[in-house]
Amino acid sequence: MEILKGLCTKGGFIIIIFLFSCSKEREIIQKKEEVPEKNVLTEVWSEKIDAFFTSKHQLGEFDGVVLFAHCGDVYYKNVFGYSNRSKSEKLTDSSTFQLASVSKPLTALAVLQLYENGLVNLDENIKTYVPEFPYEGITVRMLLTHKSGLFNYMYFCDKYWSSWTEPLSNEDVLDLICIHKPSIWFQPGRKYNYSNTGFMLLALMVERVSGVTFQEYMENNIFLPVGMKQTKIFDACLFPEVRDEGALGYHNNGKEVEQSYLDGVVGDKGVYSTVDDLFMLDQALYTDKLVSQRYLDEAFEPQHPKLHIDDNYGLGWRLDYSRSEEKMVYHSGWWKGFKTHFIRVLPNQATIIVLSNKQKGFIKKQELLALVGY
Repeated sequence: MEILKGLCTKGGFIIIIFLFSCSKEREIIQKKEEVPEKNVLTEVWSEKIDAFFTSKHQLGEFDGVVLFAHCGDVYYKNVFGYSNRSKSEKLTDSSTFQLASVSKPLTALAVLQLYENGLVNLDENIKTYVPEFPYEGITVRMLLTHKSGLFNYMYFCDKYWSSWTEPLSNEDVLDLICIHKPSIWFQPGRKYNYSNTGFMLLALMVERVSGVTFQEYMENNIFLPVGMKQTKIFDACLFPEVRDEGALGYHNNGKEVEQSYLDGVVGDKGVYSTVDDLFMLDQALYTDKLVSQRYLDEAFEPQHPKLHIDDNYGLGWRLDYSRSEEKMVYHSGWWKGFKTHFIRVLPNQATIIVLSNKQKGFIKKQELLALVGY
């Protein structure tokens, strides 16, 4: 536990801006006595954003909560639709959503904390930390960057898990892998292939190294230090409470998505959070509160030379470096009726967070960026 106490003192803030940097706006304010350009821009952006999401909602293509921020200031936040249709309960800005794959950057933060504290080496074989893992040549970095060659545990477990009503755990997945040893898809390190299995294994590694559950580690070392009081990791025992307090996911036909046995696996998904909590995380990543900036800089470096510069991957983050002065780190997610976006434009400190509990309709990243002139 002494290790965990030390980790709790770390920290970092995330911010995202579009088009104009905060420092540039300060110069404008100093030179002119008029209203700052930021205020004019955000007013225009707010009108466009509201019209876009209102239209999507009226067409039945969006229910959810939306937050846009500029230079650390939230200039648009709104709510559309229901958290529980059968009870006619409307969503609020404090409604929790399953983040789906937006959970991956958070898992990566936990790994980076262990890395910064000398407890994990990114270029070490994962077997060093999870000895029973049956494959050779797969490093922690390969798991973070989707270069492991591992199969998708979701399809593999469908074949071997006996009870589709009992939640599967990360340890259960590892046991099935050790017993059945499915073939990997390609030689580790050879190329990029998106892998949920890799992040399931990373969450398990965090447990083994820290000596506490993944849920406990994330709460003590990431959520509480940042102030993310409404954020939780899926736990089969806690799920009824999370379900009652949060948004339910819905199919295209409007029916509620039932809990799946795969919900029990975390690291690749499984974080439940709100737009406000994610914005606090965003702001924290601009500081050293969670992870020192040198380690975040490493996380935001493209790891795949052969991939497109506007669709690359770092250590747990998707990257768009197509504009050298407006580097973007982001992630999106989909799982059982939930669709999510978490977008950060680093030099401009611009933030977009979209959490939806409706499977119907899909909003592309570029559509969101176009709303604010990117």
